[in-house]
Amino acid sequence: MRGSPKRAARESGAIARQRLRTQRLIGPGFAAPADAVRWFGAVQAQDYPGALWALGMRTKGSTEASIEHAVASRTIIRTWPLRGTLHFVAPEDVRWMLTHFAARTIARAASRFRQLELDARVLAKGAAIVVKALEGGRQVPRPRLLALLERAGIATAENRGIHVLWKCAHDGLICFGAREGKQHTFALLEEWIPRAKTLDRDEALAELARRYFTSHAPATLQDFTWWSGLSPADARRAVEAAVVDAPRTPHIVPRQPDAAPRSSHRAPRTAHHALLLSPYDEYTVAYRDRSAALDPKHAAAARNGIFGPTVVLDGRIVGTWKRRLDRDRVEIAVEMFAKLSGASARLIAREAARYGRFVGLPASLV
Repeated sequence: MRGSPKRAARESGAIARQRLRTQRLIGPGFAAPADAVRWFGAVQAQDYPGALWALGMRTKGSTEASIEHAVASRTIIRTWPLRGTLHFVAPEDVRWMLTHFAARTIARAASRFRQLELDARVLAKGAAIVVKALEGGRQVPRPRLLALLERAGIATAENRGIHVLWKCAHDGLICFGAREGKQHTFALLEEWIPRAKTLDRDEALAELARRYFTSHAPATLQDFTWWSGLSPADARRAVEAAVVDAPRTPHIVPRQPDAAPRSSHRAPRTAHHALLLSPYDEYTVAYRDRSAALDPKHAAAARNGIFGPTVVLDGRIVGTWKRRLDRDRVEIAVEMFAKLSGASARLIAREAARYGRFVGLPASLV
């Protein structure tokens, strides 16, 4: 950010505050998990418990069980639609995302498939085994599918089996089903969710950009390129179709009337808020430039704001946290980058209690 340090700090704070609102971490929450997922277009779901909490934070009155129910009832779908990474997406969005964006991801993984000696013949054989195992509405846990591949002579060690399933998902054959105990299952995409309206490539690019900037603004073209996994040319094409540059700023806002205000650096000040964010929360992972939320001097301790859970006060990452689940309670340990005021400590304790309600256990800070 240009200008004096004070001006840069003001702009950074305004960006952080507005992102809290557009990401629905403060203000009105969604009525259902599916509404949150549609708002974002895709919500990173690599860390499954964390992804449940990410949706829970944004959905009124939700619990871990209610988010799990949304997965089991097929109102949100977990698969690999963007960047080769797991996300939650709406059922009607899965196929157009895979149709238009999976090929680039598969092409970028070609060298890894060669390293694993997974050629077209082996992948086709593996896909046939997986499809046969899932036909008829069956949901099969991953270990069982890997055992079937092994039995057919396809070695699954060194992540070979996972890559077979990954390729099946990118080809639109499978997605995740409901959990069976603690095991994640897979289902046939064709049987798991109904057909939906298709989009042509220009429509798909524009829709992806519209969803991203509506739910993540203020954000830049570089942020969108990172989040989407698109080529720079396709990302720019998507942005030109769906959004317009805000005046005198590299940040972008959507054209739609329900989007964030045009003046992206003038977000209203809000009451103070504390958040316990999951690893890979959209508030951090969705931006290439995370300086609005994270002071670079804390990047290592915060694992770049992505790879571990973070404590956020008024939009800024100020520490990290971890949980320990017992049968009758959840303990939350926080490690702050600086000493907290009493007011801030009370806000964090309140957020810990909210997390406890989400997982259905009394929570305490330790």
